[in-house]
Amino acid sequence: MRKTMVDVPAPDGTADAYLVVPDGGPHPGVLLFPDAFGLRPRIEEMAERIAAAGYAVLAPNLLYRGGKQEIDMSALADPDKRGELFGRIMPLIQALGSETIVADAEKYIDFLTAQDGVTGEPVVITGYCMGGTNALRVIEGIPERVKAIASFHGGNLVTDQPDSPHLRVGAITGEVYFGHADKDHSITDEQIKVLEAALDEAGVTYRSEIYEGADHGYTMSDTAAYNEAAEQRHWENLFALLERVKN
Repeated sequence: MRKTMVDVPAPDGTADAYLVVPDGGPHPGVLLFPDAFGLRPRIEEMAERIAAAGYAVLAPNLLYRGGKQEIDMSALADPDKRGELFGRIMPLIQALGSETIVADAEKYIDFLTAQDGVTGEPVVITGYCMGGTNALRVIEGIPERVKAIASFHGGNLVTDQPDSPHLRVGAITGEVYFGHADKDHSITDEQIKVLEAALDEAGVTYRSEIYEGADHGYTMSDTAAYNEAAEQRHWENLFALLERVKN
């Protein structure tokens, strides 16, 4: 298995990313969109687990415009320190509009599918927290290049803004999966119902589930939000989705 940090040419500079390609192949491509805390050992571990199942994985730094992320790992397990860290990251997140997110993703797809041992398009995206929201925006913006997405504890999927992700689901031609946290400040039960109604009306193939007892960020074992049972459920659903759309 080839595991390496790479520099991806991006619209506004260079995005650092973690690339994992199994031996042999060619293998289907998967983009892993991290949470706001970005590239770190936990994300590399997740990318490697997906790759071990026979997929080529690229995990890009979604906030590359702010430079390479240097995360104080001890802060992730401390709710107070994590809040301070998130406060520093928030301006970078807020600067990402839909068009920017999609333009970045096109470059990530270009890079991944050009690698030796990787099949061509379309790809699958699995995203976490802000990465899950970005994944939804990408499959809406370039549905021909993305055959499926999985969004885990994604937030702000339904807002009162004119560019709210739920308003554009009619463009989706592939499959989508949502694993919502039960206790999530970034999406309410009512907003989940609005999202599901929009997906139903658009005729999108989807599954939307609530992970009972799980906090926002439940997949991230290096944070205080980690929930082992919910993380395992996430892997089962992610691999089931990847298998369904593999051919």
